[in-house]
Amino acid sequence: MLKIFLSLLLAAFVSLPLTANAKSQAFQINGDHGKLSAVLQTPDGKSSYPLVIICHGFTGNKNEPLLTTLANDLEKVGIASIRFDFNGHGDSEGNFSDMTVLNEIEDAKKVFSYASQLPGVTSISIAGHSQGGVVTSMVAGELGTNKVKAIALMAPAAVLRDDAIRGHIFDKTYDSINPPETVEIFGGHKLGRNYILTAQTLPIYETAERYQGPALMIHGTGDTVVPYTYSLHYKHIYLNSWLELLPKFDHGFSQDVAKTAGIVTDYFVKQLK
Repeated sequence: MLKIFLSLLLAAFVSLPLTANAKSQAFQINGDHGKLSAVLQTPDGKSSYPLVIICHGFTGNKNEPLLTTLANDLEKVGIASIRFDFNGHGDSEGNFSDMTVLNEIEDAKKVFSYASQLPGVTSISIAGHSQGGVVTSMVAGELGTNKVKAIALMAPAAVLRDDAIRGHIFDKTYDSINPPETVEIFGGHKLGRNYILTAQTLPIYETAERYQGPALMIHGTGDTVVPYTYSLHYKHIYLNSWLELLPKFDHGFSQDVAKTAGIVTDYFVKQLK
């Protein structure tokens, strides 16, 4: 009985309408492959504020230290945020093997649409880490400069197209001409064939450059997963952009997550306040 009661209580909490002054509230919305689990954080004592959508990376989730630190830092300076799990990740519905960059873009656009209906939101920006950075750049390109106020790309993994063409992901190789139905990677995750095929022709920079608002790229020079040269390419296509290279930092910025989140927060303060 207790378990049933707790389940009902959680369901009621998730379905509650969001209020403008809620500090932190979990909710769900419909994504491209089922319901997405998300958290809204809003600054105390404010009825209006800019909002940043935060996108996690490949195999990641919304509760990673880099993303929660960023959300907390933004809240302290009067900026709201929504961080969420893409389909097949974290607490969201869907199977990881069905995930592609294209359906993650659709997930993010649905979150953007949801955020645009919230009372008190004065502008919407997007930040993303790794594959979430690629999604951020492409969503901004699709929605346009008039809708997206600013973007921040944290170690954006534009290498994913090159990896798919080479038939390589982390320590696994496969036939890129005829990919298998799934490729098993770390953590028991199975990457689907459709992910590989769509990644091979993904127009990352071609789509991203349609956005020409403020853009920050932050990347570690010690990143062996995604070399920082991919951020350099983003710097070339954005006319109003900044590139912050952190010496010897890895792909997850594990050397100093707080410093990384602080740089991104300071950037958003300058662009949104």
